[in-house]
This record gives sequence, structure tokens and C-alpha cells, in this order.
Amino acid sequence: MLVVPAALALGLAACVPDSAPAPSATVSEAPTPTETPTPTPTAVAGALNPEGTAADNKAFFDSTNQALIAANPAAGGVDFTSNLRTNGFDIAAMQVTPDITTVGVAADSIQFSVRWGADCLIGQYGHGVYTSSVMPALGTGSCLVGQTRAIDW
Repeated sequence: MLVVPAALALGLAACVPDSAPAPSATVSEAPTPTETPTPTPTAVAGALNPEGTAADNKAFFDSTNQALIAANPAAGGVDFTSNLRTNGFDIAAMQVTPDITTVGVAADSIQFSVRWGADCLIGQYGHGVYTSSVMPALGTGSCLVGQTRAIDW
């Protein structure tokens, strides 16, 4: 009696194709690219061009701010405005947001600007990340929207 089930099993095994089905393709999620911050220079490169446009002076603005950040990663508003002034930018044309929020905690980031003709050099620094842009001045003549604080001369 055992012969019949064994023969039946062998017969059925012969009906199965020799090759196994090809494995189906699996979809995997591609890794999300991460943004790597640009290394900061340790010295200010270039020079202020008083006859140039805001766009002409953006590289120097960035270099000045990045050198400060490299020397002092905890830099705040006074540090940025003082450093910009030391490097030839007009302090009377500057604005800066508060370092402390209205509820008394450190701001996540600060913004600072220099009005340059009809345009503004605007920098932002927070959580170790620096960004900047050249934007047209606002209709009010200022560069930053919202609350700014007095800059000590």
C-alpha cells in the first residue's frame, strides 16, 4: 500500500516544471538625498565694493558672515552687525531680528540685512545653517518684515 502513494508522488513531481519562477521585482524606496552645508571659510575673502550693486557685494557679505560663524558658531545679532560694520558695511543701513523670542527663549534663527540702494542683502542664521539672498527693498524702505531691534552704534 505504500507503493501507490510513493508512485503517485513521483508522478505528480514529474508534472512540475524544472525551473522555478523568476523572482518578482521588489520595489524599494530610494534614499532621500540630504543637503550638505557648504564648508565655511576661515577668513573673509574679497572686498566691499561701494560702487557695486547688492548682487556685486553678496559674495563679500557671505564670506564675512561665514568667517564669523566659523570663528563663533553661537554668533547672535550683535555679532553679525558688528562684524559687518567692521568689514565696511553701513550700520545705519542694517536691520536685525531679536535673538530672544517674545516668550523669553532663544530664537531658532535670526535675520539681518543691509540696505544697498533699492536692494537688500539679507542673511539668516540658525541651527548651524547660514543662508542669504539679495531681494528688493520693501515698500516701507526696510529690508525685513516683522519685529526688528535697535542696533547699537
